[in-house]
Amino acid sequence: MGTVLSSTDITPVSESSSSAVSWGPIVAGAFAASTLTVILMLVGSGLGLTMVSPWTGSSASTTTFAVSAAAWLVVVQWLSAGVGGYLTGRLRTKWVNVHTDEVYFRDTAHGFLAWALATLLVAGVLGSALSAALGTGVQAASSVGSGAAVGATAPKAAATDAPSSGTWTDYFVDSLFRSANTAAAPANEQNGPTAAEQATRILLAGAANGEVSPEDKAYLAQLVAARTGLSDADAKTRVDAVIAKVDDAKVKAKQAADTARKATASFALIGALSMVIGAFIASVAAALGGKQRDDQEALILTR
Repeated sequence: MGTVLSSTDITPVSESSSSAVSWGPIVAGAFAASTLTVILMLVGSGLGLTMVSPWTGSSASTTTFAVSAAAWLVVVQWLSAGVGGYLTGRLRTKWVNVHTDEVYFRDTAHGFLAWALATLLVAGVLGSALSAALGTGVQAASSVGSGAAVGATAPKAAATDAPSSGTWTDYFVDSLFRSANTAAAPANEQNGPTAAEQATRILLAGAANGEVSPEDKAYLAQLVAARTGLSDADAKTRVDAVIAKVDDAKVKAKQAADTARKATASFALIGALSMVIGAFIASVAAALGGKQRDDQEALILTR
């Protein structure tokens, strides 16, 4: 006959009341990782400034600078996440009566949580600067690239009946009315403001629409001939030359906006990739630190 067990011989399985998450080591590792991140970012900023110079030919190329910045982001995440995760694993208390696989999982989770908390801390410190950088790049790409900035300026100038001073078109307008005969300039000076205002509005409207219409070109040539004393053919040649400069400036502005857009997109993607690498490194480092901590304690107990 089999042995009959009474209810008193069966010990019910009860779950531990203590949490599997040790927040102390997580917070300590997060502080260490975030502090090291700030230090490394400052070092990277200093190294980056050494690559940029206002002197022609003294600065690194855009490609070299972008690759260096991307590599440094990965290095920052690698070092800071590794240190934070390792400290998190080494500082936690030993879990008793827990399977080895469960210990490995908990250590990995602790490293990930330490990395996540450190990321939030760094984002709170550097978040405003990063948002400003990304916002500037996106705004430049959307406004300049589509010509919205020029198109928005044209109605404003027309409504006020006066050219806005200090705009990028002032130089081109001035070049239209450089008199070929300096002695005749004072006599025509009373017509200067009206002609300049009309020419400014025509150039702004042409830049917003993509081209200056033939009627506007003919009218500009008439204004230039009346103001400068040039012949009709010379005035038309000057108008065509200035319009070509305006178009060239627009192309360069669009190229600069497109470069800023690509740089912003690349920076965002590389930043996300570096963060994924950091999460992985922190998890592995925490598991390694926890294993070394348990091995050291087991070695002490066997002595």
